[in-house]
Amino acid sequence: MPRDRREKEGGRRGEILVPQAEEEMEALKEEVARQLDLDDDIARRGWENMTTREVGKIGGQMVRRLVHKAEQDLAREERAGGNEPAKK
Repeated sequence: MPRDRREKEGGRRGEILVPQAEEEMEALKEEVARQLDLDDDIARRGWENMTTREVGKIGGQMVRRLVHKAEQDLAREERAGGNEPAKK
């Protein structure tokens, strides 16, 4: 029996649900770290020695970008297919 909703839906926190996306997710993480000027710290100290605040900044930016991309993809599909937006 799943312990929480994430396990029931097929994933634990931080788990890549689509194995083919693993390399792209790693590249996104590195790109965001560079843009936040954390790449030198990561190179010097390693991921395991980064603070919660530092990795939280990276993760937060990754989520924002992924949500933005998903919204763009949905809008593009809607325009291409002529579908009406889903009703809530």
